[in-house]
Amino acid sequence: MAGLVNNLLMLCLVFQNICLGFRSPLSVFKRYKDTTRSLSTECLGSDRPVISLGLSDFALDIRMPGVTPKQSDTYLCMSVPLPVDDEAYVVDFKPHASMDTVHHMLLFGCNEPSSTESYWDCDEGTCKDKSNILYAWARNAPPTRLPKGVGFRVGGEIGGRFFVLQVHYGDISAFRDKHKDCSGVTLHLTHQKQPLIAGMYLMMSVNTVIPPGEKVVDADIACHYKRFPMHLFAYRVHTHRLGKVVSGYRVRNGQWTLIGRQSPQLPQAFYPVEHPVDVSYDDILAARCVFSGEGRTTETHIGGTANDEMCNFYIMYYMEAKHAVSYMTCTQNANPEMFRNIPQEANIPIPVKSDMLKMTHGHHEEMKDTDKSSLLQQAEKEEEEILDQDFHIEEAVEWPGLDLKLGQVSGLALDAENNLVIFHRGDHVWDENSFDSRFVYQQRGLGPIEQNTILVLNPSNAKLLHALGKSLFYLPHGLSIDKTGNYWVTDVALHQVFKLGADDKEPLLILGVALQPGSDKNHFCQPTDVAVDPTTSSIYVSDGYCNSRIIQFSPNGLYMMQWGEETSSGRARPGQFHIPHSLALIPDFSQLCVADRENGRIQCFRLETGEFIREIKHKSFGRELFAVSYVPGGLLFAVNGKPYPEQAEPVQGFVMNFSTGEIIDTFIPLRKSFEMPHDVVASEDKTVFVGDVHARAVWKFASTEKMEHRSVKKAGIEVQEIKADGEHKLDSSSGRILGRLRGKGGGGLNLGNFFASHKGYSRKGFDRLSTEGSDQEKDEDDGTDSEEECSPPPPPPAPSSS
Repeated sequence: MAGLVNNLLMLCLVFQNICLGFRSPLSVFKRYKDTTRSLSTECLGSDRPVISLGLSDFALDIRMPGVTPKQSDTYLCMSVPLPVDDEAYVVDFKPHASMDTVHHMLLFGCNEPSSTESYWDCDEGTCKDKSNILYAWARNAPPTRLPKGVGFRVGGEIGGRFFVLQVHYGDISAFRDKHKDCSGVTLHLTHQKQPLIAGMYLMMSVNTVIPPGEKVVDADIACHYKRFPMHLFAYRVHTHRLGKVVSGYRVRNGQWTLIGRQSPQLPQAFYPVEHPVDVSYDDILAARCVFSGEGRTTETHIGGTANDEMCNFYIMYYMEAKHAVSYMTCTQNANPEMFRNIPQEANIPIPVKSDMLKMTHGHHEEMKDTDKSSLLQQAEKEEEEILDQDFHIEEAVEWPGLDLKLGQVSGLALDAENNLVIFHRGDHVWDENSFDSRFVYQQRGLGPIEQNTILVLNPSNAKLLHALGKSLFYLPHGLSIDKTGNYWVTDVALHQVFKLGADDKEPLLILGVALQPGSDKNHFCQPTDVAVDPTTSSIYVSDGYCNSRIIQFSPNGLYMMQWGEETSSGRARPGQFHIPHSLALIPDFSQLCVADRENGRIQCFRLETGEFIREIKHKSFGRELFAVSYVPGGLLFAVNGKPYPEQAEPVQGFVMNFSTGEIIDTFIPLRKSFEMPHDVVASEDKTVFVGDVHARAVWKFASTEKMEHRSVKKAGIEVQEIKADGEHKLDSSSGRILGRLRGKGGGGLNLGNFFASHKGYSRKGFDRLSTEGSDQEKDEDDGTDSEEECSPPPPPPAPSSS
């Protein structure tokens, strides 16, 4: 088989040498030489050169097929299939690009590109399945060289079969001559099995705000490591203009060990880790970016333009092949107090000569007064694309809830300690007898629910920590928790919204008139959900089953404004609702997203004005979309409803890229189907909960990170539901998740011994990279790695309650 493959490669080489004027195969791996222009003269058109480098090695040239971007901040993608079927390993990279024309390049590995065109707009996505970052380039960085015996695994049964190249063209002034660009990267691949598999670990701040004029602002990131040991061999830092120094550390038993420290204003290459650093189970990985807001007149947020900022620390690592994980991320600060002990060096900026800064940033003037709201709308492709990689939802293993009895589960949330909060209906049921034709509740004689309707559980063991809400509600519905820990709930029978303190028996605030439906400023009609802005404390209510509007109230409950109208016949227009059922507040982008249930879509609006921004709608949603939740940093979660008889779309959960609306993955239980999933919520440790109003159950799902460590001990993953009758069920599902959401982040192999005993292995196998020759860069000076957002249905039958 190997001989046949080699013969095919040699045949390709013969034809390519004819086309390329007998270009030397080894020329693609000559020592790196910096260039000051885009290599358009080397454009290979539609050819995909495969060049033999011996019996087991070959080179693959991946280039843009002669493109001319039409506007700045264009992201273009193209794909190349792996030219062999069996497993191979990428052991070297050579970039072909200049910051004259290219802002940054990313190379992904996956099995199904988002398009089959020769190239496409990356807004369509990079890959349809999960993808891994293999390589990143920006600022005329020299090649990345891997240590001996280390490679990125591709092909075969595990590795991806396609490479997808993403090129970000920042400032297109260099294309005034309409020339064609063929930037890209050449890969050196081998069939020789590599004992160590390379991967990428990204540490990234997602919520840093830099006040104008502030001299020093720290962005801190820290996560506990919960996998098999890994060895770190290279690092890369990234910020925009305001970054002064970025440092990364391993923290073990209180001892800080430097991984790497660099000025983000120098060429953003991968630099070698000076002294070998191994990371073991339960170590902490920590990073700090130091910014200065001097010279700015407005707040600077994390974002994708030159006027925004980023704080990224990339780590290249390798692991023993049988335990290898190709991509990991950290976007939280798990232990803020520990940064009091960070080494002083992390706070000292690295001087950069003024001529280097001039070369780095170019000669373009920075925009001074860009409209803030328009900047917030620009989805940060790089950040969010990274966020939706390599995180799979699996069902949690042993979540005890055998003795917990629940009524119809209508709402879920997480408190400040990430405890799970459940809002349920006890012994009350919403059925066809609950309301008359005027939406007046008909079962007042039953009295309020006698059981505690708000339950606070330990998310790990389902132990009941606290309970309240007895004799207050008739038909609970929506639940959220504000930044100070207050519970906000809606009751569709009472037509009211309540604010409750965690320890208060009586409500702190009530909106609406009890048992009186209405459509004016003082009444609701079966309100469904409530959200509170963490910045302004403004209150947003979705109203509801018999109204079609969103209402904004001041923090003390005064009516401010409303928007929305009933859906007209035909296709639902922007701002029209058919049961606005669930709310997700997106403070990162100053937006409010609404699950427009019976229109089967998500609508997003500007918080300040209620202005429609966009719709997210997919065929796989079916006709009903019940709930939506947001993870700060770029992910959107949703659950849909049961399909109508003529529909094929299953009831399931969705993970989406908030920026693009693209579905990253879906998840469903395997042993017991969802009946009517009513709410979804995710925690900082990437645990997801789904509550089902008909099944009267809550499913718990855990992310890949957590699950893989458990599989070491148990060799299996389980899921449990909390059932009304105490029954213990086992389910499983798959999906992907990353990030954090609030209300609506040891034993085994000893790598040191393994490396020391590996014949021919050297810890110094990573060559120092040159930092000289950095060309001028345009305003968009971000080299962040990223990945990546029908016709109207016939009128549906009358919507179900609940």
